[in-house]
Amino acid sequence: MGSWIIVGLGNPGSQYEGTRHNVGFWLLDQLARDLGVNFTVQNRYHGELVQCSLDGHKVYLLKPLTFMNRSGQSVALLANFFKIPLENILVIHDELDLAPGTVKLKRDGGHGGHNGLRDIIAQTGGKQFLRCRLGIGHPGHSKLVSDYVLSKPSPTDRQQIEQAIDNVLRILPEVLSGNMDKAMNWLHSQ
Repeated sequence: MGSWIIVGLGNPGSQYEGTRHNVGFWLLDQLARDLGVNFTVQNRYHGELVQCSLDGHKVYLLKPLTFMNRSGQSVALLANFFKIPLENILVIHDELDLAPGTVKLKRDGGHGGHNGLRDIIAQTGGKQFLRCRLGIGHPGHSKLVSDYVLSKPSPTDRQQIEQAIDNVLRILPEVLSGNMDKAMNWLHSQ
């Protein structure tokens, strides 16, 4: 069993807490609470980090503090230092093209216009990492996207996103064990 990095994408600072763009942070915060561990700021990796065990796997939970567009800097530093291959990195991020509460898992692929993913691909030199796409919905027009992702969801949307996070936490052991098909089938049936 190799080590893993689970990265939650978001923006640091209290003004971004609870915003749609920070759903990756939401998931990692919930996972840390469930595991009884606490993040500490690690300047060396430009992020908040905690090492823990999840279903027998050594896992680094990482919240980059470099802002979304520079997330790759933090991910690359951590992966290079601990020699963790791209295949053992799971990136949790918001997804405009999915309705709130929808979750999709995938391996490889492009950035799909997501600046956090774009920078991770650029900084690590590859696309072979896993992605967990948490749906946040779309505002309806591309000119509205920036304000939309940096605002808080409605109570109904938030509840759906939180349910999706619970679903992801339920299948994480399967993902880390290499049972992606089983995890995806269960997730996509919810």
